[in-house]
Amino acid sequence: MNTTVLTELINQYGYLAIALLIALENIFPPIPSEVILTFAGFLTLNSELHILGVIVASTIGAVLGALILYLAGHLLSAERLKKILSGKVGQLLHFNDKDIAKSISFFKKHGSKAIFFGRLVPVIRSLISIPAGMTHFDCKKFIILSSLGTAIWNTILICSGHYLGASWEKILTVFDSFTTIIVILLGLTIIGYYFIKLRKAK
Repeated sequence: MNTTVLTELINQYGYLAIALLIALENIFPPIPSEVILTFAGFLTLNSELHILGVIVASTIGAVLGALILYLAGHLLSAERLKKILSGKVGQLLHFNDKDIAKSISFFKKHGSKAIFFGRLVPVIRSLISIPAGMTHFDCKKFIILSSLGTAIWNTILICSGHYLGASWEKILTVFDSFTTIIVILLGLTIIGYYFIKLRKAK
């Protein structure tokens, strides 16, 4: 999806298009929210869109997408996950009941912080909704924390696109670098976790 398609969708459907695009991006990212939001911020300079309206629409869309993943996590209960991991999948991933219990315990203790700050971090901001649903984290609290974290993230991107104007794409380089760093750190954390588990197993 290029900027021409984005322009047509946003020009035709306005805030609704922004909300639906961001909701879709949260569930299955066909195009990064960084592109949608910075470009929407740029469009506020030469269209009927307003910064506040774009922030509200994108936040509603993001929370809607997060709720869908939350419900998916809610359906995938800890008991169901244990059954899945009790077979070959669990052996392959080296996961067991204790690992699941530890993860759930951690989220119950730090869930509020994880949801709020997770919404500010690329990649994690979508995935964080699943463990929230799995641990049956309070739905109202989830919506509030997700809305606050998302609103901050969206405001930064939208305002960046607005104030950079025609140079809005420059900010994407910064966020691409940030996302790359997050993915690398996440990958190293996972590798380190499995390395420690294998050493303990030996």
